[in-house]
Amino acid sequence: MQNERKCGILLHPTSLPGTEGIGTLGRDARQFIDLLAGMGMSLWQVLPLTPPACGNSPYSAFSAFAGNPLLIDLEQLANEGDLPHKISLGQFPKERVDFARVIEAKQSVLRQAAASFFSNSRTTRMEEFWHFCDTSPWLHGFALFMALKQHYKGKSWHRWPVDAARMAPEFYEKASSELGPEIGAQKYQQWQFYRQWQALRKYAAAQGIAVMGDLPIFVAYDSADVWGNRDIFLLDEKGKPTFVAGVPPDYFSKTGQLWGNPLYDWTVLEKQGYAWWIERIRQMYNLFDTVRIDHFRGFEAAWHVPVGERTAVKGKWIKGPGAHLFDAINTALGKIPIIAEDLGVITPEVEALRDHCGYPGMKILQFAFDSGPTNPYLPHNHTKNCVVYTGTHDNDTTLGWFHSLAPAKQKAVLDYLGSDGRDIVTDMVRMVFMSVADTAIIPFQDILGLPSADRMNTPGTAYGNWEWRFSWESVPQHLSASLSELLEPYGRHRLAHPN
Repeated sequence: MQNERKCGILLHPTSLPGTEGIGTLGRDARQFIDLLAGMGMSLWQVLPLTPPACGNSPYSAFSAFAGNPLLIDLEQLANEGDLPHKISLGQFPKERVDFARVIEAKQSVLRQAAASFFSNSRTTRMEEFWHFCDTSPWLHGFALFMALKQHYKGKSWHRWPVDAARMAPEFYEKASSELGPEIGAQKYQQWQFYRQWQALRKYAAAQGIAVMGDLPIFVAYDSADVWGNRDIFLLDEKGKPTFVAGVPPDYFSKTGQLWGNPLYDWTVLEKQGYAWWIERIRQMYNLFDTVRIDHFRGFEAAWHVPVGERTAVKGKWIKGPGAHLFDAINTALGKIPIIAEDLGVITPEVEALRDHCGYPGMKILQFAFDSGPTNPYLPHNHTKNCVVYTGTHDNDTTLGWFHSLAPAKQKAVLDYLGSDGRDIVTDMVRMVFMSVADTAIIPFQDILGLPSADRMNTPGTAYGNWEWRFSWESVPQHLSASLSELLEPYGRHRLAHPN
């Protein structure tokens, strides 16, 4: 019988070690999967793999369908003959991603690889490439969008000439022809990303590791999605948003969070049978075994902030599609495994939607100690159908979080854990493993016991996020054995058999 109590690690591939200035889908990713398997883990959770746009955030991407070409492993391109073996990108910091330098260096090399590939058309790989193009209906629109962005010096699509911004049919055909080489390079990068990712996912599956993806509810305004599907978003006649997304004041910010994403026109989407969303979900399950939907509560009601507001305080809740969307998805795709990120302002209506769909919600241990014994995030209040974390990519590391607490709050945490405080991170991790929740996820920073300087993201800040990387030197040699021993008593070890 398969063990139903699972455990996994949260680590975005950009945080992997390597020589390319950013983590890739190459040998270090395979080594990380080996590490997970050695620990007895059964899940690897990643952040969105889409190409980041504003602020290098994976939650603000140029496309909801495309992959991040910066993750492409250049060693594999060299092994296939598209690059010389001794190519060098230069020297990069090992502990952070310098996105500006990595983008400049790596994009140049990827275009070089694409030119080499297209110069040798008599290969079976070319047949594979064209099959990928023919079976990826989103691909040409995305490649054209990126080619136009380069042509117009990186400007947002609403600043392009009118014919380009409105994607007039005659302009579409002309640009597709005139920008052919760059469009081809963009398609090549997507093909290589997807084939490398699928090979890595196959390697993970062979090791008993399932991969959990992450789907942001909203898309970036400056994206191929909005440019090519203006009718399904709340935009004015000039293509500019009338309202933007965010959340009201909460744990992370006293003025809320003003995300700035355009909001969906759910009336139009319903008339279209939610086709765009169905295709988006279908794409996610081409890539992952299960998917976490970020800001799930936005499907019940989303926080609409009028354009021009400087904070999210003056927004209001507007109803979303609710169960109608997920019923349509289930009808089209069958029952698929989804995790609902149900954090923040959660109402009975949101809980009812989550429970109607049967999706597990999330429990964050760092949120558990501020409202007494009835706090739903305390382990004694957990249910089996949920996913428990010490913290997420938006939280401080557990070590940093604990040290930021007032002494009285620290004492409350220690009393609950029965801890003497000498190894608070391990004690918190152990408490997560003890939970009745079917699934437990630990950020890799907490596995390594790292401080605040190593957190992935600080919500509400524009700079310095998403850059963290680890090094193999920081991973203790005994880590696999010690984590395996920690998992075993709580029935979460991948090789454990329930009684």
